[in-house]
Amino acid sequence: MRILGLDPGLRVTGYGVIDKEGQRLNYVASGVVRTGEGELPGRILILFRGIQEIVDTYRPEAAAVEKVFVNVNPQSTLLLGQARGAALAALTHAGQAVFEYTALQVKQAVVGNGHADKRQVMHMVTRLLALPGEPRADAADALACAICHAHGGLGLGALATAGRRVRGGRVL
Repeated sequence: MRILGLDPGLRVTGYGVIDKEGQRLNYVASGVVRTGEGELPGRILILFRGIQEIVDTYRPEAAAVEKVFVNVNPQSTLLLGQARGAALAALTHAGQAVFEYTALQVKQAVVGNGHADKRQVMHMVTRLLALPGEPRADAADALACAICHAHGGLGLGALATAGRRVRGGRVL
């Protein structure tokens, strides 16, 4: 199964593509879609087209997208939501099955700790995919999202949550 992971952002959206063969995960590609400066509608269009191009190039069977969290700055949250909406629209327009995960769920699946920092996520993505070096932070987050989906949303976190309930991305 080929999985596309996306870490949406208005300036930079990270993407990561992996193949899951049995229990093995194989790196395919990763990178970013940059929208640059300018008016919001034009940047949304760049993001939409960029994601369409990624889907056309790599033909994933599923897409995993990180959910928006509420930021301290409402304007930033609104802009992130609009970028995320463009990503979801591009994916659904291309006929992709879309799955959404919170940052907590992604970190839990990849690192085993829902409160892991970016360095820990980057390190584990590098190890799990046997990469020769660490990818950019945005691409690493997108790859982590794809890994989360490949592991059924639990992954390494299943060890830490054995015998516990998970609700809303939180271990109870």
